[in-house]
Amino acid sequence: MSQSPYIFDVTAEDFDRFVLENSFHKPVLVDFWADWCAPCKALMPVLASITESLAGELLLAKVDCDAQAVLSERFGIRSLPTVVLFKDGQPVDGFAGVEPESAIRTMLEPHLAAPTEAPQNDQLDTAGQARELITAGAYQQAQSLLQQAIAEQPDDELLVLLAEALAGDGQLDDAEQVIGSVKDQDAHKQAIKGLQAQITFLREAAGFPDRASLEARLAADARDSEATYQLAILDLANGEYESALAALLGLFQTDRGYADNSPQRSMLQVFDLLGNADPLTIQYRRRMYQALY
Repeated sequence: MSQSPYIFDVTAEDFDRFVLENSFHKPVLVDFWADWCAPCKALMPVLASITESLAGELLLAKVDCDAQAVLSERFGIRSLPTVVLFKDGQPVDGFAGVEPESAIRTMLEPHLAAPTEAPQNDQLDTAGQARELITAGAYQQAQSLLQQAIAEQPDDELLVLLAEALAGDGQLDDAEQVIGSVKDQDAHKQAIKGLQAQITFLREAAGFPDRASLEARLAADARDSEATYQLAILDLANGEYESALAALLGLFQTDRGYADNSPQRSMLQVFDLLGNADPLTIQYRRRMYQALY
């Protein structure tokens, strides 16, 4: 993975989270490439240079098409390199082949929210930088940044962010330990409840069969409550909250008592994770209570 917080690799499993969701906040340029493609290697440093110069106004996601054929098929990629710009969850521009830097900047300009001359790194506080790294999936870089800052001056907000970075990196025991070290638990109650829910989903999903096996079971029997529930938890572990809530609500309606009311309990945990003001929380809490009463 790149050392930049603005450049990262994506897979079929995390594309929606890191590309589509991020694109509602800032444009995301997706570079579809392959190791055998010489033009791809020529284009990469140009895209990286542009992204770095914008220092946070643009994200660059890299898709290795040999390893992620599902994504190539999903977006109809026919030649490499192909570059697609996403904004507000949709592809809005792009090009195939190698383009000069000036042409790429011209393409990007209408979609950027700020001038290309970006603020210097020292204008970003530690928490802001850490959030950007976590959003980009650069969990280990976020950990290094936060651990250094906390060593110099302990801070509850930074500890919560460190726990989030550790959880994202799969270090769940360490994340729980850091959560416990937050002094003012009440001040960060919502963030802590959300993190604890995420850790629960990650632990639970670790013991489940792979997605393909569960999908095959559902194809054979759409009423397979266990497969439905386990797929929903896998989605939650990957940050696919809307699809997971839809599946959990459906299971709640058809098999409410499954696994000691797990569908309802899991939905309540998702509401904690997302927060009371999140549109998905509002929508699915209302639908859950409509189904309940």
